[in-house]
Amino acid sequence: MAHGIDILQQPLNAVERDPFEVKSIKEIFGQGVQDEDWIPKAGEEKAVIITQDYRIQTTRNQNELYRKHGLGIFFFRAPSKTGFTYWQMVEQVIRRWEKLKKIARKEKRPFAYRCTSRKDFEKI
Repeated sequence: MAHGIDILQQPLNAVERDPFEVKSIKEIFGQGVQDEDWIPKAGEEKAVIITQDYRIQTTRNQNELYRKHGLGIFFFRAPSKTGFTYWQMVEQVIRRWEKLKKIARKEKRPFAYRCTSRKDFEKI
């Protein structure tokens, strides 16, 4: 999904003052990478994370880690424990893409927002 969104974003990067590059944690770090391994590196890159893994917010060590490394995180909460399907997640991200970019550009890091399939982003 990240690669596809990056392709869609590229024409906008030519005209926007603050371009967005979209990368996949899975592609960069590998399947099953531990949060403790990728969070510090993403922080060095001043990354903004889009995830369904709400445990990053609720697990004390991971919460402290993302805050310490200055990440911005958008949590997409699915209505079931199985999470959004691939296409549902694509739909959720695309529907909120412009607002997500606006928040990411203006908000001081670290920050966290969550949304559900029915509710828009709310700061947490």
